[in-house]
Amino acid sequence: MNNQRERLGSRLGFIMLSAGCAIGCGNVWKFPWMTGQYGGGGFVLVYVLCLILLGLPAMTMEFAMGRAAQASPVKMYQKLEKPGQKWHIHGYLCLLGNIALMAFYTVVTGWMMYYFVQFLTGKTEEMAKLLENGSAFVGMITNPSVNVIYLAIAVVVGFAVLSFDLQGGLERVTKYMMVALFVLMLVLAVHSATLGGAKEGLAFYLIPDFSKINGSVIVGAMNQAFFTLSLGIGSMAIFGSYIGKERSLMGESVNVILLDTFVAIMAGFIIFPACFTYDITPGAGPALLFDTMASVFLNMAGGRLWGALFFLFMVFAAFSTELAVFENILACVREMTGWSRPKGCVACGIGIFLLALTTALGYSVFTFQPFAEGTAWLDFWDFIVSTNLLPLGAFVFSVFCCFKFGWGWDNFVAEANEGKGIKVQNWMKPLFMYFVPVCVIALYIYGLATFGWK
Repeated sequence: MNNQRERLGSRLGFIMLSAGCAIGCGNVWKFPWMTGQYGGGGFVLVYVLCLILLGLPAMTMEFAMGRAAQASPVKMYQKLEKPGQKWHIHGYLCLLGNIALMAFYTVVTGWMMYYFVQFLTGKTEEMAKLLENGSAFVGMITNPSVNVIYLAIAVVVGFAVLSFDLQGGLERVTKYMMVALFVLMLVLAVHSATLGGAKEGLAFYLIPDFSKINGSVIVGAMNQAFFTLSLGIGSMAIFGSYIGKERSLMGESVNVILLDTFVAIMAGFIIFPACFTYDITPGAGPALLFDTMASVFLNMAGGRLWGALFFLFMVFAAFSTELAVFENILACVREMTGWSRPKGCVACGIGIFLLALTTALGYSVFTFQPFAEGTAWLDFWDFIVSTNLLPLGAFVFSVFCCFKFGWGWDNFVAEANEGKGIKVQNWMKPLFMYFVPVCVIALYIYGLATFGWK
């Protein structure tokens, strides 16, 4: 492996790539159904507060660690920790977290592609029949061949892009995908605003009902903020290692979070007016996006075109995160083995495909109910990542960056403030050093205590 670290070609490439990692199914699939289940506008308000008070500091710290170390999470701690310390163990947990995320995320990406192909080719008759009898989503996830085929496509396409050099592969493809995603979202949001139930849908979505805000809502909002920003498992640290010192890292974090939040909020503008127009419950859970939006498109003029556009946008969103996390896994593996990009892509692709088969076949062949009735492999992998590794990882990053027995506040601030842009100020120190880790660990413990185990 070449010792010269690869670089992104531009600041726009870095922002789009980092935003692409943050923007994905967490914004347009998970955020809407969590908003629906947690009561609408109150959840949105708490989620935005979590992004500002917890997400922004955590992202700045991840970027700073990656840029200072110029290494993947596995090697990052080894370069920054003091001799004899064991912080680097968390680097391996970061790698495992990225792998666990892709154990279900690649399958969800496959679902997006399947729905896009169905609408694009006009093969929606069977989908309509399944919706009449209950759920087209259930019909899809219980079909082994559909799940395995589209999982394979998602993995092969992702690592095929990454087999090229960083600028020619990942950076170039992501920039085009992100621009297309933003345009499609705007078109679909304007269309949803013209629907008959738009007023009621937007009121549910945007007006907080404070009586519905409780501890579970706050924990869900925090976990969703970390999930949607891909924080806590080193996904942002790897992109910090690919950029120079021209821009300060808090400013870049603000840019990424603004783009990420824009996409999440726009997803709600697309989905909730449609829910209230066609009398579909907002609290439908993971099936919300698939069954509700399919119902909408199958019952409206030009539905095939709108459906194809919507799920094309979903495919772009899913692939933007998949490519970024694949790059993180690949970078870690290459630093540990010295493999070339193509060789690393083949090995990582095979490994992730085999692991993701648990989720792909988890509703048909590999039935597994880890928690409450109706849960499956997807819920298990999501529990490992969203409920545990993301918040715990953010806690470790904050302690490492802020305290002398880690990297230390002075070292962190010096790195984060290098270059032009918004700086970390001294008055922010209590926020980074105490508020973030205390809030994260308190909400994590509360979340485990109230989790729906059975």
